[in-house]
Amino acid sequence: MADSGRVIDLSVEVIGDVETVWRAVATGPGISAWYVPHTVEERAGGAGVASFGPEPEMQIAGRVAVWEPPRRVVFDGGEGVGGLSFEWTVEPHDDNTCTVRLHNAGFGDDDPQYDAMVDGWKLFMSNLQLHLEHFAGQTATSALPMVMWPVTPEQGWEILAGGLGIGQMPGVGDRLDVATDDDTKLGGTVVGTGPRRISLLLDTPAPGTGFLTSEDGGGFTMVSVWLYLYGPDGAVAAERDDARWRAWLDSRAPATD
Repeated sequence: MADSGRVIDLSVEVIGDVETVWRAVATGPGISAWYVPHTVEERAGGAGVASFGPEPEMQIAGRVAVWEPPRRVVFDGGEGVGGLSFEWTVEPHDDNTCTVRLHNAGFGDDDPQYDAMVDGWKLFMSNLQLHLEHFAGQTATSALPMVMWPVTPEQGWEILAGGLGIGQMPGVGDRLDVATDDDTKLGGTVVGTGPRRISLLLDTPAPGTGFLTSEDGGGFTMVSVWLYLYGPDGAVAAERDDARWRAWLDSRAPATD
């Protein structure tokens, strides 16, 4: 059946053999290391759950509609369920690299979330590249605090960056260290920047990746401090700092009438 409405088609080049890359895009531990926490039954017809936050309504159930290891997997909402589908394909090359392609279908022609989803997937796929380059085969523990504010993305970034003492946008390769207090710190090397976004290869509070972002959420702005931390120290830090960063973001919420 042909896609109706708009679709998202994106691709990235990643480091790794096809089996390693497949595990990163098709299994629960793999996806959790660069996107949001997932559980996946690794078979056609298997169940999948994506966790976008601690609240029950943020646990999004789905299905493995197609399971063709190590080249193609499709996730959707389930038999007879409408909504979005996500097709991932892995194309290996001879130089220990692969092309990963995403085909995200099911948007309505006037879906207000479409543009935000495009930007979001670009961010997550860049994190997939970082994961496979620096932490392939390892499992991250994520801390994904996010707030939604009734401001413009530019205003959201001013609040986030200003609160962390970030003035001028740093350059790729620069060192960035920020803190909310003496105990909640974040630091590492800048590996990417964009409008209202800084991407980091972290060493503080543990090895991993991190993102400071203010994104258009389709009627509101999503301001995030997202961390993917590796190893036992990373697991401890992610569990400890998640609530601290959430509280700090909540404390910066703009006043509303």
